[in-house]
Amino acid sequence: MDRPTLRLMIQDKVADGRLPHHYIPRVGGGLGNGETCDGCGETVTKTQVVMEGLSGKDRGVQFHTACFYIWDATRQVLGYKPSGPAD
Repeated sequence: MDRPTLRLMIQDKVADGRLPHHYIPRVGGGLGNGETCDGCGETVTKTQVVMEGLSGKDRGVQFHTACFYIWDATRQVLGYKPSGPAD
């Protein structure tokens, strides 16, 4: 999927609540194992890195690395705090 299309898809998901708009205080990463990326909806394969975290109320989110960074940048453009260590 090309970046402009991916960016619009993620923007729509943040806007309508399918993706969180708040920062995620703790994010981990590792090799994928067939998870579905919450950003693009495609599978994270065993040769790709998956970024995972809890977005509140124990709702887990999983992203390809590129999708995670697009999601985080999108939130910041919309005026939300960047993901990072909890204050």
